[in-house]
Amino acid sequence: MSFITGILFVVGIVLLIWGADLLVRGSAHLAAMIGISPLIIGLTVVALGTSAPEFAVSVRAVLIGQADLTLGNVIGSNIANVLLILGLAALVAPLLVAPRVLQREVPMMIAASLLLWLLASDGHIGRLDGIVLVVLLVVFLLTTVLSARQGPAEQQTVVSKRPLRNRRTILQNLGLIALGLALLALGAQWLVDGAVSFARSLGISELIIGLTVVAVGTSLPEIATSVLASLRGEREIAVGNVVGSNILNILAVLGLTALFAPAPIAVPNSALAFDLPVMTVVAVACLPIFFNGRMIARWEGGLFLGYYIAYTLYLLLSATQAANLRIFSVAMLTFVIPLTIVTLIVITARNVRRLRS
Repeated sequence: MSFITGILFVVGIVLLIWGADLLVRGSAHLAAMIGISPLIIGLTVVALGTSAPEFAVSVRAVLIGQADLTLGNVIGSNIANVLLILGLAALVAPLLVAPRVLQREVPMMIAASLLLWLLASDGHIGRLDGIVLVVLLVVFLLTTVLSARQGPAEQQTVVSKRPLRNRRTILQNLGLIALGLALLALGAQWLVDGAVSFARSLGISELIIGLTVVAVGTSLPEIATSVLASLRGEREIAVGNVVGSNILNILAVLGLTALFAPAPIAVPNSALAFDLPVMTVVAVACLPIFFNGRMIARWEGGLFLGYYIAYTLYLLLSATQAANLRIFSVAMLTFVIPLTIVTLIVITARNVRRLRS
């Protein structure tokens, strides 16, 4: 990979973050002016905005025939959102889990992960699969809006009651949205081109690059939002942002990409055998951890972060066919993972007993 390509790759990540920030700010301010409640803005506009980099990268990758990068980007982002982002945010401060997220969004995230695994089991994700995912996206957004309207009265308040309805302010926000979309498109082009060049120069597949470098790069808006929310004491936002983004990554990003892709998105055997199961297990693992006191403690954040490091290390060892891969796999399967499962079962049982008493 040339020096210029490397520079464009880094600049592409910066443009994605900048574009997503402008898109979120412009959309949120415009929605507030129209009179949409803060809860609905957070669950729809902001969540869609932080998933915009994944969508831009996925569409670009499909258009240039790099479908592995598309799938790797979505799967890798979902894994990074839970293990890396929640891990980092929980290490900053223990994260609170809202009852609504535990009762509605987490089961939806698990269901979406299982559905994606099922749809990909035939080796590709075609236009019909995309239609199914987009229909579920519409259902998810509608139920989110309707349930928010039925919520407490204080959640129905408008973000700002000041007289913001003037043409200049509306045009400014529309300009932010347009500029954000333009930066997303340009950033996605440079990031994808750089990632493909990077993978080819190292002899690593586009799937691995998508699962690691591109996934983390497109998840940077979620990282910034969640860690900043944790630092500011708005700890419920960190969890809701991650869970909502994971749902939208599957239903919106992959659904819309598959719907408009010129050909079905091929699913590599390695993704079916390892990465999709890992993504699903990570989603399911949120239930017992979130249920324990309805919070994510620092040690659980450290556990998430440790597993993300182990997952990334496994991908790199597998890609380079390292001699230590077998030893690493045996250690994870026979010691680390079983010990974690037993620990979570014991803690969950204690919490259930405490709630009953």
